[in-house]
Amino acid sequence: MAGPAFRAAAVRVRTPATSANLGPGFDALGLSLGLYDDVVVRVADSGLHVDIAGEGADTLPRDESHLLVRAMRAAFDVLGGQPRGLEIVCANRIPHGRGLGSSSAAICAGIVAARAVTIGGEQKLDDAALLELANEIEGHPDNVAACLLGGFTLAWTDTGTARAIRMEPAPSVVPVVFVPGKPVLTETARGLLPRTVPHGDAAANAGRAALLVEALTRRPELLLAATEDRLHQDYRAPAMPESVGLVNRLRADGVPAVISGAGPTVLALVEEATADKVAALAGEGWAANRLTLDAVGTCVLPLAG
Repeated sequence: MAGPAFRAAAVRVRTPATSANLGPGFDALGLSLGLYDDVVVRVADSGLHVDIAGEGADTLPRDESHLLVRAMRAAFDVLGGQPRGLEIVCANRIPHGRGLGSSSAAICAGIVAARAVTIGGEQKLDDAALLELANEIEGHPDNVAACLLGGFTLAWTDTGTARAIRMEPAPSVVPVVFVPGKPVLTETARGLLPRTVPHGDAAANAGRAALLVEALTRRPELLLAATEDRLHQDYRAPAMPESVGLVNRLRADGVPAVISGAGPTVLALVEEATADKVAALAGEGWAANRLTLDAVGTCVLPLAG
């Protein structure tokens, strides 16, 4: 049986940064942020050529072990076969190892690019299958759901299959991220979590996660209460004491602040009028960035521009 046919033209894919958990929504809630990686992929006659600019240019591999390449290979397998060669150019802006979904961005860019360069790719790998494949590679669906769909997402697994719904965050919410200089490995952060938690803490988080859906979509004035967490942030404090300290200081000042994903970045969800003031609160050692909310998710863009 013949393998798939590929487009001769290059494709450009843009993927957003994401913040998962958002306090109480552990491994379920995600938010897509207006900070992007771009990748341009072209099917070549032979070989693999990877060029990287920006984040990870000095540290990421340029061979088959690159996460984006591994994601592309997995997608091509689903699509019916591998191309003879690949040329890949990455422009990375999402910080690595900071809890802003850089690995999910690489995975989503890879699978969407593979689908885009494959003729008839969308018939063989629809959007539901994209999410399922991204979840298989990443190991949990919260970041990849937000990265693929954009907006505010709720992800879960149903008999082992990843599912997600997308919601529209309130337009008045402004995300401010405080990025520290040093990364923390997701494996390290997850390793600090206990196997069991008190029933009262689990019940409290369930209520706050439900409230967060209402707060982030329609009633931002409830975000401080809605972002309270008892399941993971304090347990991770030994790996990121400065981050947890900043969260606590911001929350004491009435700012809805959480650890972004597995950390150590801190995310504040604030109103337009106070965003600049909040961004100035971090102090030395933090890069404070006021971002936008991303509404599109991973997308194929024109090559120019």
